[in-house]
Amino acid sequence: MPAVWDALIQLGSDFGPREIRALRPRLLAEYGSDGELQHEQDVAARRAGLSQPYDAGDGTFEYRLRLDAEGKTVLEAALGPLAAPRPADGVRDVRGSDRRRADGLIEIVRRAVACPDGVPTAAKAQVFLRIDLDELVQKTGCALTVGSGDAGAVLAPETLRRMACDAGLLPVVMDGPSHGLDLGRASRPFTPAQVKALWLRDGSCTLPGCGMPAQWADTHHIRHWADGGPSDLGNATLLCGYHHWWVHNHRLAPETTAIEAG
Repeated sequence: MPAVWDALIQLGSDFGPREIRALRPRLLAEYGSDGELQHEQDVAARRAGLSQPYDAGDGTFEYRLRLDAEGKTVLEAALGPLAAPRPADGVRDVRGSDRRRADGLIEIVRRAVACPDGVPTAAKAQVFLRIDLDELVQKTGCALTVGSGDAGAVLAPETLRRMACDAGLLPVVMDGPSHGLDLGRASRPFTPAQVKALWLRDGSCTLPGCGMPAQWADTHHIRHWADGGPSDLGNATLLCGYHHWWVHNHRLAPETTAIEAG
């Protein structure tokens, strides 16, 4: 106990309370009693709710939204691409994160109510998950979300299977069969399988200090394809839209940029 306590204090001191909260479900999944994490997520699902709008008096309205792990994961998967910064001609998107997320949520609602055939039957959202092969087969442990701003969220086994009913779950199975990920000079664009592999490997924009979620990032040839660079993972990295423009605009070569391929 003293060693664990000291480690938690150090983790909180270095990275803040968010990392402490993220660690707890992982510990429950690996070391908790059987079904403990699942029971906790099932109880949390019953506490989800959306308040009535509150008139703030300045022309805006406030809602209080409370979601469980499943609801948060699905919402963030749908919201992520729509809330991404959208720089134009190298000019940063001046909207703050809250404004972009609000715009994205309204866009989700507009698309839903504009569906000409009523309730859509296609997958509601694509959620990328990482799970060990043994845990997938044995239906134990937990899955972690990959790529979105919600990356690292922990989902219990039954929660995962319940989501499979109406969300597009795309598992990244570790040690399982894989697509061919090295194309050499045969193709210039990176394939969807390569992009998912980069999400898993890089996690975010790789320019130091950025940290833009992988879901919002572009795939970038470290040595440009036109200069002989292959479309392989060893020559690929993730860059957010602004830094992708910045790297190309300044014509940075591998020797002059801090971006690394591994």
